This record gives sequence, C-alpha cells and structure tokens, in this order.
Amino acid sequence: MAASSSYEGVLLGMGNPLLDISAVVDDAFLAKYDIKLNDAILAEEKHLPMYDELASKSNVEYIAGGATQNSIRVAQWMLRIPGATSYMGCIGKDKFGEEMKKNAQAAGVTAHYYEDEAAPTGTCAVCVVGGERSLIANLSAANCYKSEHLKRPENWALVEKAKYIYIAGFFLTVSPDSIQLVAEHAAANNKVFLMNLSAPFICEFFRDAQEKVLPYVDYIFGNETEAKIFAKVRGWETENIEEIALKISQLPLASGKQKRIAVITQGADPVVVAEDGKVKTFPVILLPKEKLVDTNGAGDAFVGGFLSQLVQEKSIEDCVRAGCYAANVIIQRPGCTYPEKPDFN
Repeated sequence: MAASSSYEGVLLGMGNPLLDISAVVDDAFLAKYDIKLNDAILAEEKHLPMYDELASKSNVEYIAGGATQNSIRVAQWMLRIPGATSYMGCIGKDKFGEEMKKNAQAAGVTAHYYEDEAAPTGTCAVCVVGGERSLIANLSAANCYKSEHLKRPENWALVEKAKYIYIAGFFLTVSPDSIQLVAEHAAANNKVFLMNLSAPFICEFFRDAQEKVLPYVDYIFGNETEAKIFAKVRGWETENIEEIALKISQLPLASGKQKRIAVITQGADPVVVAEDGKVKTFPVILLPKEKLVDTNGAGDAFVGGFLSQLVQEKSIEDCVRAGCYAANVIIQRPGCTYPEKPDFN
C-alpha cells in the first residue's frame, strides 16, 4: 500500500444524502402504496403516509443512505486509508441531518454537507419483501443542493484534490449544473469521471440531462434493467446486455477523453464490461438464498468496491472482483452496512 498521504481526498462523491427507513413488509403493503418490487422511484403524494407507517413497524431500521454516499462509504471501508474519500450533498438542519453527519464521520468520509434552513433531511423508504427491495425516495433537502455551495473555496478544494469523481445518475434530477462543472473540470485536468445510470426513470425521463454529461464520463455503471431502458429510449432494438454495454461504451466522447468503459451488473448473472470495442464477462460470487438479507445497496456496494481498487490503479479484473466482494457482503446484512473490516485480498 502506498503512503496514505498520497491518497488524501483521492475520491469525491456528490449526490443525494438520504436516511433509509428500512423495514420488512408484505405484498399487501406494496399493493396499498402502488409499489413494484425492485423499483427505485421518487415519492408522489400517494406515498407520503407510507413513511410514518414504516417508521411504526417493530423491525424498522434507520441507515444513512443515498446511492452515491453508499458507494463512497463502501469505498472508504475497503480502502482502510483515513481521509481517502469525500462527499457533498444537501441535508436539513434536523435530527436526521445530525444522524447523517455522525454516520459519515464514523465511516471515515470527509462530508461537506450543504445544510438547508427550510427543508427536512431527505428520506428513502426501503420496503423489503423476501430479500428484494423497493426504494421510494422523498428527496426534501437533498433536492435543494445548489452549485453555489460547490463553488465555495472550501468545497471546490475537495474537487481540486480528487483524482476520481463519482456521481450517481439520481443527482441529475437535482443539480445538473453542479455535475457539468465537475465533469468539465475532470476533462480539463485529466481526472477520471464516473457515473451511474441509477434507475429506469433517470434513463427515461432525464435523458437530456444524462445525454449532456455522458461525453465526459470515463466509466458508466448500471444494472441490466437500466441498460435495457437506456437502449429502448434510444431505439437500439436489442435487449442483449453485452451489445448494449458495447454501444454505451462507444457513444461520443468530449475532447480530451480517451475512452469510456461500461460496467453492467446483472444480479446473480455475470458482470459485463465493455472496453476498447471488446466485451468481457466476470462471474459474481453466488449466495445461497437463505443467506440473503436484502438487496438494498448491492449496486452501490459494487461501485464502492470497484472504486476502492480503481483509485489504487488496479486492473479492471481486480476492480470487478472487489465490487463483487463488497456487494456479496452487503446483501447478507440489512441496508448498505458492513462489518468492521473487509476480508478482501
């Protein structure tokens, strides 16, 4: 391992910090609130009473979440280097916000939160049925992030310091101008910029914002459902994940960018990596069904594990192996949580 000082602030994440309110529910609960299993959506009026109902359940757990923050926390856990990661997003000035700050600190992540005076900290309802999860995000304060915060010298310093910058697609609904600033900075300074397709609704309804930033993206992550929707809205007329990954990797690049690598996960099926006009697949670590606790955070953990090796300039094989390891750990625990130390070599 190289000296830890050279890794200070090497990885920066920006996104929507949300407190996960997680509980095991039944099909009737999903039906009541019109939720599909394995979905990831933004809350509508009809979902709002659900948060209190979840909170009243005896098995409820509160876990600091939000896709990008999960990935950064997992990367920090895998890296074991103090101060290697940092994170920005918007929280409220409230109990949940304080909880979030404590959690980031405990995880060893340097968090610079923008604190909104009016809106409460965002929450995400995590409804678990048979180990599978559905996510309904009530962004609240997370939706209030402004690029003014990013431009403050003490925050922009995190951007300057970072060599790798990761932003989940969910942030496209909040602050596309912040993403653009960081993406252009990465291109101009030969840094690695990474994004995630994040959810079918992002690929479908935020296509323009996604399209604008894609040329700057060096690594794009996604799962098979998102990849298929991404292809469908572009009229690609294929559901073959390897073909789709290849096409995504070959979309136009901004000047100064050499190439794009597309990494698509498929649950228990192999991870697909498209690079330089070629596709490779990597098997995942299979888990017996009885060991599965919940899939919440699996994709985020995969990215976190992947990033932990990428910032150390390890091979794509090692990055994928670390991603699979982290995802395997997380699905055996509630939410995006992990044991004290990783057991990865």
